[in-house]
Amino acid sequence: MREHLGRAARAAGRDPEAVRLVAVSKTFGADAVLAACAAGQRHFGENRVQEAARKFPALRAQVPELRLHLIGGLQSNKARDAVRLVDVIESLDRTSLVDALAGAIQKEGRAPQLLIQVNIGREPQKGGCDPDAAEALRDACAAKGLAIAGLMCIPPAEDEPAPHFRTLAALGARMGLDWLSMGMSGDYRTAIECGSTEVRVGSAIFGAR
Repeated sequence: MREHLGRAARAAGRDPEAVRLVAVSKTFGADAVLAACAAGQRHFGENRVQEAARKFPALRAQVPELRLHLIGGLQSNKARDAVRLVDVIESLDRTSLVDALAGAIQKEGRAPQLLIQVNIGREPQKGGCDPDAAEALRDACAAKGLAIAGLMCIPPAEDEPAPHFRTLAALGARMGLDWLSMGMSGDYRTAIECGSTEVRVGSAIFGAR
């Protein structure tokens, strides 16, 4: 998969090293993660804190440099579990979660990197803040002592993804954030062309769920 990513980056006139691959390991067992680690993969994405908690503490004991990204929605009452477990939270999308994370970080003495999830297509059924609210949410984080590292989005499945990716890239530029988590198995090439610095790929690595 990294070879495909590298070709996509070079085709877009970009350095392949500027695009991180996050292997989405949700629903796959520890053996699949270890196989990916053996191939050199170190960043993994999980949707649910509970599943990650069952799987990754033992994996970290075997692969200490493993890095875990929470890419699914996070309930406020799971904030402390997430802070204790993961290295990156990509689904910060509301002020109540800001408050929960700030409290959890203070109690745990551990601060994962934080990305704001933007509901780039303004879909009512999806998580993420409205694009027009992202800067205010960043400011709410700053008021609680939390730094935002970047932005994440999932475009509407029925839309051409490029305009949505370009919108997120423009928003990131306006906010001074160059970490853009956008692109999955079906659209990562387009995302890279539009400036993605991280793609989240599951089925193209692990196979069908």
